[in-house]
Amino acid sequence: MTRKGRRLSALLLGAALILIAAIYFFTNQAKTGPEIASGELPPAAIPDTSKPAAPPPKAELPTEKVDVLVVGSELEGLYLARAAADEGLKVKVIDPREAFGGQVLQGEMLFLDETRDDQYKLLVQGRAKPLFDGFRSGKIRKLSEFEAYFAQLIQGIPLEQGIKIAGLELEPGEFGQEQAGKPSAQQRIKALEYEAKDGQKKRIEAAYWVENTDYAAFASKLQVTRLPGLEAFYGQSNIEYMSAGMMMKFKNVDWAKFQKHFNELTKEERNAKYGYGSVDNSFAIGLTGMTNRYKSTNDRVFLRGLNAVSQRDGEVIINAFLIYTVDPADDASVKAAMELGKKEIPLILEHFRKNIVGWEKAELNGFPNYLYIREYNHYETDYVLKPSDMLGAKMFWDNVSIGGYPLDLQGTSANKWGIEMGRPDKYGMPLRSFLLKGYDNVILAGKNVGASAIAYGSARIQPNTSLAAESIGVILGQIQGKKKLRELKEADMPALHQYLQTKYAIKLTGVTGNNKLAGWTADELAKLDTGEIVYASYVKTRKK
Repeated sequence: MTRKGRRLSALLLGAALILIAAIYFFTNQAKTGPEIASGELPPAAIPDTSKPAAPPPKAELPTEKVDVLVVGSELEGLYLARAAADEGLKVKVIDPREAFGGQVLQGEMLFLDETRDDQYKLLVQGRAKPLFDGFRSGKIRKLSEFEAYFAQLIQGIPLEQGIKIAGLELEPGEFGQEQAGKPSAQQRIKALEYEAKDGQKKRIEAAYWVENTDYAAFASKLQVTRLPGLEAFYGQSNIEYMSAGMMMKFKNVDWAKFQKHFNELTKEERNAKYGYGSVDNSFAIGLTGMTNRYKSTNDRVFLRGLNAVSQRDGEVIINAFLIYTVDPADDASVKAAMELGKKEIPLILEHFRKNIVGWEKAELNGFPNYLYIREYNHYETDYVLKPSDMLGAKMFWDNVSIGGYPLDLQGTSANKWGIEMGRPDKYGMPLRSFLLKGYDNVILAGKNVGASAIAYGSARIQPNTSLAAESIGVILGQIQGKKKLRELKEADMPALHQYLQTKYAIKLTGVTGNNKLAGWTADELAKLDTGEIVYASYVKTRKK
């Protein structure tokens, strides 16, 4: 080939190579362009998603460790806190409420209901006894005097108000239970995260956790089983709790004139003017004829018979004003209820001025900061108290309280007056009725006691659950480092009961009550427990 031919061949070969490269480039550009535009990355840039990306490291919160963590500052749980602390345990109280003292200090429920047996013997024991003795004698009547009592209970125990529960850490529990022949899973609370009032995030670990609020602020965040409430008894489709109360506060009452006038009337005159009731130098009870003549301006409120106490110096506080359909867990519901009370109570005052001698110059003495909440959800405990336990004077191997008081179901919108379901003599309250089912280390205090909706009418009364809480606090101290609460067996209790009696004068054994159900059939007992039988009326017609 000539030199010119060789040059031409080289040029043709180079052009061919350039053409091939161009075809390859444009072919691949057409392929990859739209894919990149749609969000697909070239193979080298595609991340490996076969394993989830590790979460960013979580900032560790400062952790505090205690033996007992009490959530809420209701009176009953404070007895547990005090007893456990006195037994040497490390205790702390945190409260979702902004202010301290719950029903007693914030709701100013300063009319205390005592528990007595059929012989009128006082059943109040433990640290609650000085409070009730002081109330009865007139030494503890004013809010400041109750505040001083609470200050003694909480002294030396760390307290935080206005906290917000952020989360709970759970782990497998040790003490599963048999249900329907199969073991059930049990859980244990390891830690709680919360936000302090100042916004600081905190974490706390505890061996035991105590629900001590009136709206289950802690327990409601767990996997709990709600027991049927009064809606089942009254045949309602919606959940409704016993009416809330708003305490009525008055001043410039001439109590001596009121008492003298009332007791100088003949029985006929008293019945005509006031109806059934009594008045002494401290208390006015009933006067239902007079209260029934008051006509409420709103269907959600009701004035029942009086539970009035003279606080000295012309001051009087009364538990008699009911507000229906209040949800204690809903701040808006509580606020709306209090507004109803603030509108109605001044009108009730005018009624009292016109109809009660000695009240002509009475004035309002302010309003409480909160309602008196009687009831919220009932959650299942290891043992749920029943009416037959109470009227049958049942005692338990693990008694932590000796209770008493009528099965008093306060009114709801379906039954404004409420109903009494019988009057027990006295009965035991077992430790198991304060242990939340499904959890190793959750204790329910006060109004959270495990009781059916009907049995709750008696179980809820302060001396009953206050004594239980104190006993449990002492027991926690005594078993520390030896056993866990759920490991206690019948053989363990005599020594614990003896210690409670010897050191704290709390007697929980060797007590017998009047069994008012002797001879009843199993069918009758079952109907009593469901509310199909109302004891007070049935017992009058029952064949013996």
